[in-house]
Amino acid sequence: MKVRVSAVQYHLHTISGFRQFADQVTHYVKTAAEFEADFVLFPELFTTQLMSIGGADGEALTINELPRFTDEYKELFTGLARSTGIHIIGGTHIIYENGRLYNTAFLFYPDGTVAEQRKLHITPTEVKEWSMAAGDKLHVFQTAKGTVAMLICYDIEFPEIVRMAKARGADIIFCPSCTDDKHGFHRVRYTCHARTIENQVYVVTTGTVGSLPTVDFMRANYGQAAVITPNDIPFPPGGILAAGEINDDMVITADLDLDLLYQVREKGSVTTWRDRRTDLYADWS
Repeated sequence: MKVRVSAVQYHLHTISGFRQFADQVTHYVKTAAEFEADFVLFPELFTTQLMSIGGADGEALTINELPRFTDEYKELFTGLARSTGIHIIGGTHIIYENGRLYNTAFLFYPDGTVAEQRKLHITPTEVKEWSMAAGDKLHVFQTAKGTVAMLICYDIEFPEIVRMAKARGADIIFCPSCTDDKHGFHRVRYTCHARTIENQVYVVTTGTVGSLPTVDFMRANYGQAAVITPNDIPFPPGGILAAGEINDDMVITADLDLDLLYQVREKGSVTTWRDRRTDLYADWS
C-alpha cells in the first residue's frame, strides 16, 4: 500500500485574531489536498501564534491562556479533515486538565473522530518556563492508510518509546517539532534518522519557521520538514524521500510504500528489527 504524506513548514508571524490563524491553516491543508495527500502534518507548538493576538493590555497572551482556544482549534481541524478527506495531524496544542498544562498532538480523522497523544518527555525549558506536565501513555492509531504514532519533538530522542510504537504495529511515526536553533534542530533530525534505521519505519517530521517577536520562547525558530526512510537499497541512500528548504514557508509531499518496509524487515541488507538481541537487553515491546 502506498500512502501520500505532506508536512507543513508553518510560518509563525504576529496575528490579530483567530480568523487569520484559521485562514493560514486552511491554506496549508488545501495545498496538501491539491496534492491528494492522505496525511498532513503540522509542527509542534504552532498554535502559540494565537498568543500573539494579545489581550486588552496590548501584551501577548500567556501560555496559561492558550487553552482557551482549544474548542475553536478542534472545530477548525475537524471541519478541514471532513471536507478534504485527509487525516490531519494538527501539530500540537496546549490543553489544560486538572490544574496542569499538557503539550498535546491531535489526529483528526476524515470521519470526524479526534485522537490525541500527550508529549511524554518534557524539555527543561517546558518545565521551568511553562510548568508543562508529561503524558503517561503511548498510543498507536489505526487508520485506513496504516498504523501510525505521534511522538512529539523531544520524544523522538528516546529510542525505547519508538521501539514500543513499532512493537504495537506503527509503520509511520509522525514527529511534530519546534526548535529554536541548529543544535536543537539537528538533535531531532539525527534521532529521526536513527529511529528509522533501528525500527525499519518511516518518520515524517516538520518544524516551525518564522518568529513571534512578542511571545516569550517563540522568538526564534529553526525548522525543516523531512520524510525519512530506513537506509537500505529500496530507499534513497541518504534516507531522505523529501525535504523542505530550511526556514522557508512551504509544504513538502512524498509517497510512502508500506510494502517496501515489510520487504526490508524480512530480507533487507540489514534486518535491525528482527535481529535485536532480547536475550541481552530488554525488549521494549
